[in-house]
Amino acid sequence: MTPLLYVLAMLPLLLFLIKLLYFNPPTTKPSPPKLPLIGNLHQLGPLLHHSLHSLSQKHGGPLMLIHLGSVPTLVVSSADAAREIMKTHDIIFSDRPAIKLFRQLLCDLKDVSVAPYGDYWRQTKSIMIVHLLSNKKIEANRNIREEEIVVIVEKIRELACDMEVVDLSDLFVTFTNDVVCRVTFGKKYGEGEESKKKFRKMLKEFFEVLGGLSLEDCVPQLAWVDRLRGFNAKVDRVAREIHEFVDGVVEERLQKGSTAGGGDGVEDFVDVLLKIQKDDRIGVSLDRMAIKAILLMLKMMFQMLKMIQKMFDVEHSYEM
Repeated sequence: MTPLLYVLAMLPLLLFLIKLLYFNPPTTKPSPPKLPLIGNLHQLGPLLHHSLHSLSQKHGGPLMLIHLGSVPTLVVSSADAAREIMKTHDIIFSDRPAIKLFRQLLCDLKDVSVAPYGDYWRQTKSIMIVHLLSNKKIEANRNIREEEIVVIVEKIRELACDMEVVDLSDLFVTFTNDVVCRVTFGKKYGEGEESKKKFRKMLKEFFEVLGGLSLEDCVPQLAWVDRLRGFNAKVDRVAREIHEFVDGVVEERLQKGSTAGGGDGVEDFVDVLLKIQKDDRIGVSLDRMAIKAILLMLKMMFQMLKMIQKMFDVEHSYEM
């Protein structure tokens, strides 16, 4: 008789669990199943956007919650949801996580793309728009673009005369890099075959590390893995090299009196930043670290253009 009483006593609990698991609608965001400690990291492949799209198709929809280790992350997969986040409720979502990797590479989070929302972010964004991206500034730099177009056309003519293959993708990337460098720094960087290889290698490693996976930021308990696989040492080296390069640019301009414009007498963006640094009216302190961060942001914009160019190249190759 006693076993029957136990069964009868457990029956209400069993019915409650069945109702809870199978008849109650879920109250949390759609989310793929996760593993302890690593969350959903094991479900992400080298092509991150492909992995996220596949997961959202299977487990989510417009919004999906995944866990990068111990970090809850919201994945947005529709234009309407993205508009709500980026436009309608942009202030709520404007803060960025203080990722250690970004802090090390992007000048203690003073880069506009990762800086926390506030007076500093608003002022530095305004500086970039007014003094670099406005229609007035774009028109003022028209002669630089025209001069570099002449260089590219002459290069194409030389290759054609020698009956050599013309790699237009590489020429367009070179053109963009030269224009960005002249507008920003007042001169080209990476001229000469050896110097060009060194400059491009430095930028390539910088963006590879910037887009890499730091386990410490996702799973603090696995920070030792980053040290073991040499990731921390690579980050230290790349950060040191890129910061030394930008420091050298600023120091060179300071020694010339901040009016040299890279040697052609035309004011470039480094000159503008150094002038703003001396002006206390902007409301925020634009120190050396902030100037370095803004200049790094411009190189990141250039890298985005390169990525877009590669996407078009891949799309064109499939069409052919």
